[in-house]
Amino acid sequence: MALSQAAALVEKAIGHSSNATTAQDITNPARDRAKYADPSGEKMKALVWMGKNKVEVQEVPKPRVVEDRDVVLKVTGSTVCGSDLHLLHGTVVEMEKGDILGHEFCGVVESMGPGVKNLKVGDRVVASFQIACGECYYCKKKQSSQCEKTNSNTIENGMYGGRTAGMFGYSHFTGGFAGGQAEYVRVPYGDVNLLKLPANVPDEKGLYLSDVLCTSWNAVVDTGVQKGDVVAIWGAGPIGQMAADFAFINGASRVIMIDSNWRLDYVKSKYPKVETLDYSTLPRGTTVSAKLNEIVERGPDVAIECVAGEYAKGWAHYFELLLGMETDTSEIVNEMITSVKNFGRCGITGVYVGYTNHFNIGSLMERGIRLIGNGQAPVHMFWEKLCGMIESSEIDPLKMVSHRVSMDELDTVYYKFEKKEDGMQKVFVETKFSAPPCAGSPTLTRFNK
Repeated sequence: MALSQAAALVEKAIGHSSNATTAQDITNPARDRAKYADPSGEKMKALVWMGKNKVEVQEVPKPRVVEDRDVVLKVTGSTVCGSDLHLLHGTVVEMEKGDILGHEFCGVVESMGPGVKNLKVGDRVVASFQIACGECYYCKKKQSSQCEKTNSNTIENGMYGGRTAGMFGYSHFTGGFAGGQAEYVRVPYGDVNLLKLPANVPDEKGLYLSDVLCTSWNAVVDTGVQKGDVVAIWGAGPIGQMAADFAFINGASRVIMIDSNWRLDYVKSKYPKVETLDYSTLPRGTTVSAKLNEIVERGPDVAIECVAGEYAKGWAHYFELLLGMETDTSEIVNEMITSVKNFGRCGITGVYVGYTNHFNIGSLMERGIRLIGNGQAPVHMFWEKLCGMIESSEIDPLKMVSHRVSMDELDTVYYKFEKKEDGMQKVFVETKFSAPPCAGSPTLTRFNK
C-alpha cells in the first residue's frame, strides 16, 4: 500500500509523458465537476476505492462528454473480475481514494460527441476493457491492449520498457479512467472501443466480450494450443473455465485444471470433460509437478496460468511479498515450468505487476521451455469472432456465471468474491437500466436484507 501511494507521488512529481491523445486521470467526475460532471447535476451510484481492502458504493456526479469521440453509456451490466481484487488489496500501484472501479461493462448509448460516426443513441453495446485509439502502430495491427495513445504514465513506461493501453477502472498506472461499476460511464474513443451487440446476444452473455472471453481465448491461442495437446490450467475461476472450453475447441485432447476447494466441484458440474487436480489433497511431499508427470506421460504439452502472482503458498514468498521484497510470487510459474514436457509451452494470463524472486530460469533454459507473457488480451482482435460464437451457441458464457447481483450491493459482493463465499464465481451486476433477466440467467441474490 505504501508503495502504491509512493508511486502516485513520484508520478505527480515527474509528470506524465506527452503521448496520450485523450484526457488522463479522470477516475471520478467529482475530481473536477466543471470539466467532467454532467451539467444537469444528475448523480449516479458507483463503486469507489477508499483504501486498501475498502470499497464503497457512493453517489457521485454523472459523467459528461469531454472530447469529440466520447460516448456516455447507461450501464446495463457489469461484473467483478479476479483482477479487481488486486486493486482492492492495493497491489496495483497508483490507486487514489475515490477512483471508480470496473473494467468490464455493457450498456446503451445515452450521448456522444460529434466525432462519433458509427453509433447512435439507444444502441446496445459492450465496451473493451482497454482503451484504444484505433490509429496507432499497435491498433492498426489489432493489438489494442498496447495502444500508444491512451496512457501517458511515466512509471509504467520506466518499469516495463513500454506502456499498455489505458484501461477502465484500473488505477492511474493505466491512465486513470473511471470504470464501469457504475450507472453511467464515459468511454473515450467510443467509436473504437464499443461493439454493437446483436439482438440475439443478451447482456448477460455479451458483457463478457469486454474481457474474460477475449482473455481466455488469447491465453489459448497465444500459448499455441494445438490438436492433440494435453493442457494444464492453473486456476478454476472464470478465465480458467473459458480457457478450458477454448482449449478443447482448438483441439486439445485433455484439459487438467489445478486448484483447490469448491471451485473444482463447480468445474466438474459445468465442464464434465475437464479433469481436476486438487493440490490441497496431495500427499505430503508430493508436488503438483510430480502428480502431473504421473498422470501425463512426460508431462502436459501446455500450461496456462489463470491465477495471478500475489497469492503465496510458501512462507518465503509470503514474507517477501509482505515486506515489499517482490511484488509477485514465482511459485505457480515455477510449477508450470517443471510440469510441462521438454520444449513445452507456458502462458501467463493472470495479472503480474512487477518483480519476482526465486524464478527457475535454469529449467526454462536447459529444457527449452517457452514462457509466454500473454499480456492484456487484445480485445479488438477477437471480440467480433467470439460474438459470432455466442450467436451460434458454440460457446455459452452463462456457464461460468453463478450470481446475479445489484449495483447497490456491489461493495458487499466484492468482499464475498474475495473470500470465495456463497459459491461465487462470475457475477452479473444489474443496474436500474438493466433489461429483465434472459433465459438461463441466475436469479437476483440479495445480501443486505
